[in-house]
Amino acid sequence: MKRTTEKNLMVFSGRAHPELAEEVAELLGTGLVPQSAYEFANSEIYVRYEESVRGCDAFVIQSHTAPINEWVMEHLIMVDALKRASAKRITVVLPFYGYARQDKKHRGREPISARLMADLFKTAGADRLIAVDLHADQIQGFFDGPVDHLMALPVLADHVKARYGHEPLAVVSPDAGRIKVAERWSAKLDGAPLAFIHKTRRTDRPNETVANRVVGEVEGRMCVLVDDMIDTGGTIVKAADALMVEGAKGVIIVATHAILSDPAVDRLKNSPATEVVVCNTLPIPADRQFDKLTCLSIAPLISRAIREVFEDGSVTSLFGGET
Repeated sequence: MKRTTEKNLMVFSGRAHPELAEEVAELLGTGLVPQSAYEFANSEIYVRYEESVRGCDAFVIQSHTAPINEWVMEHLIMVDALKRASAKRITVVLPFYGYARQDKKHRGREPISARLMADLFKTAGADRLIAVDLHADQIQGFFDGPVDHLMALPVLADHVKARYGHEPLAVVSPDAGRIKVAERWSAKLDGAPLAFIHKTRRTDRPNETVANRVVGEVEGRMCVLVDDMIDTGGTIVKAADALMVEGAKGVIIVATHAILSDPAVDRLKNSPATEVVVCNTLPIPADRQFDKLTCLSIAPLISRAIREVFEDGSVTSLFGGET
């Protein structure tokens, strides 16, 4: 007996950032699959889908925002529920990949938690990962299966170009390690010159850096200070201060992931930056929004990537053949 089955795309969302998942589903011309999700009295998480998922091509969207461990666990449970309900293929969509900063050992007896995350999703039943702007490219190799690494650069660069393209620009990396990302930005901004901030990160104190020094020519230019995330804002604000001391005309802070842990909002408000441009990979509550903040939607990029994966197309084509 032979039967050719039609592919069935289904989109699922955790409770961390449902607004983004709803926007993605809408752009795909579908809705989110209804589900029951709640905590038991002892805080254990329960998930059940309200309709059959047998044989479907499942895309499970969850941003790992605070409280991060709770949302990671919910994500894993959702994948396990899909696997046990006979979904044909399970793609985990991570607008923000939790624990991505722990991608290598800086000192002895440290974990590599980003690798552990990949192993957890594989064990839970994930066949594929889609992530946006991973902290380090090598995380793609931690997962034993296909990984589509999406870049928010086109979304962010188009905004910067439209608003500041008439100014003399410089692209600035907040540290020497992200020069490759800055080079991509430079290519997008018509070959704007590069600079970087020489800094030393304290290994004994998280979220703290010392010794900022600008390497490169920034005087008289609008500096586009690019990073993958803003957590407490200390690094990026010190870099903005250093650029202004070196005679920069102004600073635009651009980052994909707005974690905005305290005291980031106060630091950014009081920084010399003209504008802080981020994407909605993470939810930004009303009390963490401020006048300088511009939030761009990443949903069109994610929805296009999901469509390419579902139709066995090319995700790389979304970035002009470059990833």
